[in-house]
Amino acid sequence: MPSLLKSIRIEREAWVRFFFAIGGLSLAFGAAIFSTVTRQTGNLWATAILASVALLLAGVVGLTTVPYLARRVALHRVREAFNYDVTREGLVYLAVVLMIGVAALNTGNNLLFIVVSAMLAAVVVSGIASAAILRSLELDVGLPEHVFAGEAVLGRITLKNRRRVLPSFSVNVVPPRSHRAHRRLRWEHSIFVFPSKAPPEKQWVHVPDLSLHLVAEEETAPGIFNGRAYFPYVPARATVSRELELDFARRGRYVQDGFGLSTRFPFSFLVKTRRVQLAREIVVYPSVQPTDELFEVLPMITGEFEAFVRGRGHDLYRIREYLPEDSARHVDWKASARTGSLKVREFTREDERKLRVVFDNPAEGVVDAAAYERGIALAASLAWHFAGENTELSFAAPGYPGANDIYEFLRYLALVAPRPAEEAPKSLLDELHASDDYNVILTTRPRGSIPTPLWACSYFLFFGEEK
Repeated sequence: MPSLLKSIRIEREAWVRFFFAIGGLSLAFGAAIFSTVTRQTGNLWATAILASVALLLAGVVGLTTVPYLARRVALHRVREAFNYDVTREGLVYLAVVLMIGVAALNTGNNLLFIVVSAMLAAVVVSGIASAAILRSLELDVGLPEHVFAGEAVLGRITLKNRRRVLPSFSVNVVPPRSHRAHRRLRWEHSIFVFPSKAPPEKQWVHVPDLSLHLVAEEETAPGIFNGRAYFPYVPARATVSRELELDFARRGRYVQDGFGLSTRFPFSFLVKTRRVQLAREIVVYPSVQPTDELFEVLPMITGEFEAFVRGRGHDLYRIREYLPEDSARHVDWKASARTGSLKVREFTREDERKLRVVFDNPAEGVVDAAAYERGIALAASLAWHFAGENTELSFAAPGYPGANDIYEFLRYLALVAPRPAEEAPKSLLDELHASDDYNVILTTRPRGSIPTPLWACSYFLFFGEEK
């Protein structure tokens, strides 16, 4: 209900401004007509006053009403504007038109004027035809749900032709024009001082001023789609799809704010591109491909993990010497008779294979960027490996919401960055509570500063070197 009242209020304001504009322009038109009449009668003062009133009324309407009404125009018409790029063929064609036009002006030959008119009409027809082709198309882009850095994936681009009769020809789906970082002139508040090179206590004048500076704008997030997909023919009332290979070299967030539909049809004089507002976002997980570092630490982690979870179960873990606290039903009588001393069977407990991957995110400046990325890749690879095992997996990291979903943890690793140095220096390891989980901890903390209870149930990986 409040939204309905708000929309009614906005519509009422729009109608009030519209009628105000009509009335103001009507009065300005009337004042302009009467100023013409008074000029013909020789009344200069009345002419000047009426012309000034007409100009003033038109200016008030233009400043107060036209911008407001223009903002209420259908936004998709503004967003889906066209860009024009002249091709090499188009430049040659226009050069020929110019030469023929000069010849027509010099000779006065009517036939040459007809040729120039026909050639210019071809350019107009080309623009109308290409605009009609592009306006009838609807674009949809489908992206995979899970993407890993360094692995090629397929995205699907779909074009739908809404027209009932006319097909579309030679359409390219292209990324929007890149908005790279560039320097822009900007006015900034400053203080004018004189003499400028003198010390502050010897400066005579301090006056607020405006100065013009070159300001570098930041680069936008990397885009998803950097290639092009070509559709030679899209029939009327039909949908055509193409698959495009996408490759992301690094982890992180990739954003695409829009796409472009371009065509050279029909004469290739211009490349006309229609901008389509279609926002897409994808989070690229760190690479989980096995690395040399993973092959080195995985056997040791697996061995200690198996030792931690040994107990009753179905899989034989080892045969060892009998201890007073062992139950008699676990005695291996055959091994005892063969060796002459009591032996006990020990099994792995599959119901308690709990593993927790802990990423102790370091503070900014502790390790260099390369070591930090290697630590993230190792954490992702270990989590991905044990997610495929018969293991109850959990995760812990600063700022991590605590979900035990492997893809949530990979998303966290995809977007994580070193903690700002001004944050509290307390480490995640000081907050880990006691549990039945076996911990695989990736950290940059010194060995001597790690809490003692964690050593009995954890395997530590120290990535990077402290500065």
